[in-house]
Amino acid sequence: MDQAFHCPYFHTCGGCQLLELPYPRQLEEKQRRAEALLGGFGPVLPILGMEQPLHYRSKLVRSFGLDKKRRPVCGIYRPGSHVLVPVEGCLLEDPVCAAIARDIFSMLPAFKIPVYDERSGVGFLRHLLLRRSFATGQVLLVLVAASPLFKAQKPFLQKLLRLHPEISTVLLNINDRFGPVILGSREKLLYGPGTIEEQVGGLRFLISARAFFQVNPVQTEKLYAAALDFASLTGEETVLDAYCGVGSIGITAAPHAKQVLGIELNRDAVQNAIANARLNGLKNLWFTAGDAGEAMERLAAEGHRTDLVFMDPPRAGSDARFLSSLLRAAPARVVYISCDPETLKRDLSVLQAGGYRIRRIQPVDMFPFTGHLEAVTELVRERSSARPGRKGG
Repeated sequence: MDQAFHCPYFHTCGGCQLLELPYPRQLEEKQRRAEALLGGFGPVLPILGMEQPLHYRSKLVRSFGLDKKRRPVCGIYRPGSHVLVPVEGCLLEDPVCAAIARDIFSMLPAFKIPVYDERSGVGFLRHLLLRRSFATGQVLLVLVAASPLFKAQKPFLQKLLRLHPEISTVLLNINDRFGPVILGSREKLLYGPGTIEEQVGGLRFLISARAFFQVNPVQTEKLYAAALDFASLTGEETVLDAYCGVGSIGITAAPHAKQVLGIELNRDAVQNAIANARLNGLKNLWFTAGDAGEAMERLAAEGHRTDLVFMDPPRAGSDARFLSSLLRAAPARVVYISCDPETLKRDLSVLQAGGYRIRRIQPVDMFPFTGHLEAVTELVRERSSARPGRKGG
């Protein structure tokens, strides 16, 4: 795919920083960046790109507001700003979700559903969140509103579901607070089971509105395959899946390990993880809600042996507490899945100084046409004497 692409929102949206570069050039740039930032730690393997790098995002968010002439608009916020850019579609987003968002916006006047105006605090509909499973075709729709009183709920949903029978579940989320956070703390199930099913690597995953799951299913399979390869599991290991989300990495590893423990702060995600383990018939997994750093400290203090730790922290990377706990626990192997090479570089420096050798780094292009870069890193423990709290050499 050597051609560049044109998007009418390129200069106003700001989401696709690399759109004007042909895709092979994008991969070359990301490979150079990975080598420049991380090559000092160990070998950087060739980046894993996509054969078809368009419309890969299975999750879509739309926000509503009023323009300068007080007309309703539906669009996305420009990154790093609170500027709402009206859009009808995106080269990166799933076209089914985009079509549903367009139809919802066009239906609002007929059902007298007002969009929310941040300046006055008046109105009903604030955001849409849509996620589609590429494996099953199921669509999850979240209507984010300023009030739980949805007067047109029944006729609105009847028409929407006639237009889009692929919608398998609908939730009404209540966000009555001022600010940029999309989802509020309350929600009501309007239709369906409340989850959709995605499949990655032959495994099944139930996904709820709040739970984190990778938004590029095609590349997720490559990402997890690299992580599993780096783990080098034999079936005898005790594995900790830190920042486990809906359990996707731990569940991928479980058939190849003795036992897996998953730690996640988000309680909704933990419930999804437990359900996902059952869904796949796996009985050697345990998931619990909590802070990953605290869990590592507790396991180390209680003398529990951990052979392998999967790390998949947020973009900010891991914190000092977790890293110091990891060094005390001293697992033989660590597989670090990173969504930001800058914070990965920072954390690898700490782990390297603590006695870990970086064997190899696999960049993965999870977000073509953007500046984002993911990487999987394999670390092995070399010097037990480097662990905190131990003296001598």
